[in-house]
Amino acid sequence: MNVLVIGNGGREHTIVWKLAQSSKVEKIYCAPGNGGTAGLATNVEIPVSDFAALAQFVKEEGIDVTIVGPEDPLLAGIVDFFEARNLPIFGPSSQAAKIEGSKSFAKSLMKHYNIPTAAYESFMDYPSALAYVREQGAPIVIKADGLAAGKGVVVAQTLEEAEQALHQIMEENAFGQAGSRVVVEECMFGEELTLLAFVDGETVKPMITSQDHKAVFDGDKGPNTGGMGTYAPVPHMSAELVDQVVKTIVEPMAKAMVQEGIPFKGILYTGLMITSEGPKVVEFNARFGDPETQVVLPLLETDLLDIVLATINGELDSIDVQWKQGSAVCVIMAAPGYPGDYPKGAEILGLGKVDEMNAVVFHAGTKQKDNAIVTNGGRVLGVTAIGTTFVEAQKKAYENVEKVSFEGAHYRKDIGDKALKHV
Repeated sequence: MNVLVIGNGGREHTIVWKLAQSSKVEKIYCAPGNGGTAGLATNVEIPVSDFAALAQFVKEEGIDVTIVGPEDPLLAGIVDFFEARNLPIFGPSSQAAKIEGSKSFAKSLMKHYNIPTAAYESFMDYPSALAYVREQGAPIVIKADGLAAGKGVVVAQTLEEAEQALHQIMEENAFGQAGSRVVVEECMFGEELTLLAFVDGETVKPMITSQDHKAVFDGDKGPNTGGMGTYAPVPHMSAELVDQVVKTIVEPMAKAMVQEGIPFKGILYTGLMITSEGPKVVEFNARFGDPETQVVLPLLETDLLDIVLATINGELDSIDVQWKQGSAVCVIMAAPGYPGDYPKGAEILGLGKVDEMNAVVFHAGTKQKDNAIVTNGGRVLGVTAIGTTFVEAQKKAYENVEKVSFEGAHYRKDIGDKALKHV
């Protein structure tokens, strides 16, 4: 089969890499792709927002199925556009993707269907939001309602921080239209974890758990990023706890969306806080996480294409999703200045020195320039290592990070340390 993967980040490189292992896949295309996908797929210079050109390409090249990586085209309706033309595509409709695109929409669904989450209020005018924040006090969480590339959430420890965040989002338009409404939440305490799941209407097939590290510096210090590294599975999240999350959160949300007339098909990402009162939802996303994909898919035993096709055809309940033993750790190498402004175009050295038996480098912000791979984004590379144990995977990940370099590269030195006391 011929497959098109839409997107140009580390998540999409990982999806391409996994599909390339399937005996059923003949040719892979990636639009627009990056320096890493170019080695496994044919990159196609079509923007993710140009649905007509993408659909035309699919028809002309005889592509059997399209897989959407990022959230923006999902919210903009690429799945609806393709389905209207009878072109098989993996991902939720634009209405179902609102579970990520509007935090207030997701929160209202959770409230209505009694899905555990933080108490909240949403606001469209600054004075009301400010008055509420002052009434509640700190710590408190301020979220831009719409998409903000993983950076629209501020966990304010002081009232001053909360007021500053509100002002930046609502008055200074730091995130544009995404901040026209804000969600103000109680601050939950506990450990954050992620559970991705394949979902087809009411059928839910959970993946293994993972833990992202969003803050830019060691010890969870500094501003939030799109993710500085991750590991899977989470050793201190028992099978019983996963089962509880599936039964009290993921399955009820899938059923709620069916009941609302907007059934979800694709990847449902559940960001969790494990509180003293049990697991609660931090956020839902409508696609594979980035960088969670970089540790979850390497441990997937079942053919990804089989799962994708079963989901599209409403037959996910017939698939037995199997996982490999072992652990995976991914360390993100970022450009200098990230998550603020950063330069592009620095040559990446040492990629050929990586131990391909134990590690893989997933490209995120890269591109090919002449005969070199150069930086082309904030999060540049994700170095993922797999080990029979967590300690082995973590050690191999950092050994291979040290083999790769580009000017100003920075990365966290503590990815996965939270798991060490549990292994």
